[in-house]
Amino acid sequence: MKQLSLDIEHRSNSRIIASSGVFQVELMEHVGEDDYPQLIKISEHLADDYGEKAVLSKTTIHKYFNKPTSLPFMARYRGEIIGFIIGVAIEDLASEPWARLDENFGEGNTLYSYAFVIMDKYKGNGYAKILKRVYLSWAKKRDGIRFVTGHVKLGVSTKFTGDIKIINRVDNWQGTGMTFEYYRRDLGSKPDQTQNPPLVKTF
Repeated sequence: MKQLSLDIEHRSNSRIIASSGVFQVELMEHVGEDDYPQLIKISEHLADDYGEKAVLSKTTIHKYFNKPTSLPFMARYRGEIIGFIIGVAIEDLASEPWARLDENFGEGNTLYSYAFVIMDKYKGNGYAKILKRVYLSWAKKRDGIRFVTGHVKLGVSTKFTGDIKIINRVDNWQGTGMTFEYYRRDLGSKPDQTQNPPLVKTF
């Protein structure tokens, strides 16, 4: 029993949600320690834009990826993890003053996009777009969830589709010296299952 428990701790458990040739998106039901080093390495791509605090650690992976209220997805190319996106219940960020100031804090209806990244060499071929579409589609399916929020560089949210509102702006976000905006996306009605990304098989 002890060995079985250790194996579960070290191995990830996931479900393939969408695939297109050698690329696939997986819903992570449990992130095992074997995948921690690659997740941390990929998260280093976030540091330039979001600051060093955006780089994952074993503690933050365990705290957010494996929480029942979280919604984590991984992107793989030929079996290798090349990116991820994770939504966490805004209530799980109670230590952050901006989270507690959100008008929906305590309502159980908001996912915060804690991290979203695709490795640089895989950008520009639609993988990030597929990953985000899957994430938003599943967020809509989750009972009680009506909003997705997040922090992005000033002006980035104008490129988003859907019902987007800028809630506030933060100068020198996380010590980066850059202005970020906190946006809220109203997910509205449940998703239309016919609106999957082209050339992607969903399961």
